[in-house]
Amino acid sequence: MKPISVMTAAVLFLALTTSGSSTISNHDRVYRFNYENVLGTSLELKFAAASEAQARQAEVAALGEIDREAKILSSWDANSEFNRWARTRGVPVRISPELFEVLGMYDQWRKRTGGALDASAEAVIRVWKTAADRRRMPGQAELDAAVKAVRQAHWRLDAANRTATHLSDTPLVLASFTKSYILNRAASAAMERSGVSSAVINIGGDLVVRGALTELVDIADPQADAENDPPIAELTIHDRAVATSGDYRRGFEIGGLRYSHIVDPRTGVPADDVISSTVVAPDAAEAGALATAFSVMKPAESCKLAQSIPGVEYLLVKKNGERVASQGFAGILLPKSGVLPFQAAAAGAWDPALELTIHVELASPFGFTKRPYLAAWVENADRVAVRTIALWYRKERYLQDMRAWYRSRGSDSWRTVSSATRGPGKYTIDWDGKDNAGNYIKAGKYTVFLEVAREHGTYQLIRQEMDFNGTPKRISFPANTEVASASFDYHKR
Repeated sequence: MKPISVMTAAVLFLALTTSGSSTISNHDRVYRFNYENVLGTSLELKFAAASEAQARQAEVAALGEIDREAKILSSWDANSEFNRWARTRGVPVRISPELFEVLGMYDQWRKRTGGALDASAEAVIRVWKTAADRRRMPGQAELDAAVKAVRQAHWRLDAANRTATHLSDTPLVLASFTKSYILNRAASAAMERSGVSSAVINIGGDLVVRGALTELVDIADPQADAENDPPIAELTIHDRAVATSGDYRRGFEIGGLRYSHIVDPRTGVPADDVISSTVVAPDAAEAGALATAFSVMKPAESCKLAQSIPGVEYLLVKKNGERVASQGFAGILLPKSGVLPFQAAAAGAWDPALELTIHVELASPFGFTKRPYLAAWVENADRVAVRTIALWYRKERYLQDMRAWYRSRGSDSWRTVSSATRGPGKYTIDWDGKDNAGNYIKAGKYTVFLEVAREHGTYQLIRQEMDFNGTPKRISFPANTEVASASFDYHKR
């Protein structure tokens, strides 16, 4: 959780939408707000409320709670209560109820997972980070020392006096379920506001759904990292939490090989058998803890633990592609209407073995920022848009600010997604070479556009002619006011 001050942030996206809101009152509408660089990732807030003013009150309440909790629990803010306590040794310190509760939860989960979930796993992670920086594998003696440090007692809690005594010098990081713990409390703060009937809060792929809303949630494919790639599952979530952990967005590279950033603190070895673990549970912190633990534990161990906790369902994806799901997981899947038949490309058409990937990192000059309007599309030689790849906006009446895109209408492509946490402002969008009607375009030259604009603010347009003739090509673009980096990558799937 990187430090932020979200209370000073203005609203990013306010979108009226009916997605996933089939059970809300006829008098309510759904309002959405999006932010970047909150707890080191992206934030989506969605509220069903009787008015925009009430939705904004819920937004302020949720942001205020996130800000307050981060100042207590953040492992990256040197001035957080946790880090101030972590600098003490051997003396009882009276701490806040929130920090006391989280430390107690770590004790419980450490025991329940047999040590697979441990705040001191950071000792092992640092060994791998240092080794990667030095371009070598970690030595066995280094790993043995780290595992020995993990196995110590790190604190002692006194419930009667609400004190915690820090016992070890082992580095500690409150990650795992802490983000989910915070979003759970943020959702409670929002739901306490008058006129708010539902709340959906998604922080970096972990989310909680409260109230009348039934939210459609995509589970990201760990082997297809683009924002608009088809999900591996679509869930219907009502009054529950979803958390996903995985190694597909972060890791260490040594000697040309990639190693997971999720380590087994019991052995010192990166956990690479399960590449994605999604958990659905009544409580957000519980979902977050189990998603992390299930990325470390063997599937059989995860199954046994899940069966001991009421209301828990899960989906694991192993590195060989095998999927392991709980018995009740099928009950929360969105029913499918059928599988579309494979469409072969006609002669002279786009090569289906290739795709275009747009990488974009939105600028964040002040540590956190509003997400601007963004459009990505492709035009043919006659300047006719053949495909709108992505369109993210706040209010439709301001779409004319996207003046290059405005001549060809599209639709909002944003959906609620549970995935492994990614960095703020970093997005990947894929195009499969099909037009808006679902047919492959002809091979040849087209112009790709990436347009970024703020409401009555700055404006940037990137355009590039590309020859989609079957020969891969990557083009990178210099940074501008709104875009820190961008590239168009025509490549094999």
